[in-house]
Amino acid sequence: MNPEDFVRGHTTIARPALVPEIALHLATEITPIWQATETWLAERNIEPPFWAFAWPGGLATARLLLDEPGRVAGKRVLDFAAGCGIAAIAAAMAGAASVEAAEIDPLALAAVRANAALNGVTIATPDGDIVGAPCRWDVILAGDVCYEAPMTAHILPWLRAMAAAGAEVLLADPGRAYLPREGLEPVVTHIIATTLELEDRAQREVTINRLLP
Repeated sequence: MNPEDFVRGHTTIARPALVPEIALHLATEITPIWQATETWLAERNIEPPFWAFAWPGGLATARLLLDEPGRVAGKRVLDFAAGCGIAAIAAAMAGAASVEAAEIDPLALAAVRANAALNGVTIATPDGDIVGAPCRWDVILAGDVCYEAPMTAHILPWLRAMAAAGAEVLLADPGRAYLPREGLEPVVTHIIATTLELEDRAQREVTINRLLP
């Protein structure tokens, strides 16, 4: 079974309430998909299958782009740490000239490809860690990326460098602990319904910020 077939075989097609324009291959519970992933990869203690869920940051970003397509229309867009790819799909639907989705999890890249095909859009999925690459984008979308100290320390200097190089970096955060306290310019806030299986509350307030150099 190839990765895209694994994604399709262990998820159902759903349309998130906040972004019904987009259909996604999503899991309904985290434990079964996590166990299936471990079995399929013949590995234990792997990262949770973040790609199988539409997280608050991605949902809020997708809603923003579909409501305000001018933010990405005709531009080169990167969806960084793309997860299921909902923000990348929204960018493509909003008329971006090109869209890339970056992930270090091969199954996440497979999920992005499967979800892009489901919605009839084209998204490039480069392999490997893109952090450190020179800027080739006009807009960089980063949803829900400041949830761990090592992750934030790895990516934030690069994202600020991308902003300094001229990209608009939109950082969507639902109140994660390691969000930087300065160098942010708020753009919009959404209240996102969540599940208690994944979060510690029934809804989260997501603020999309422009990251300053």
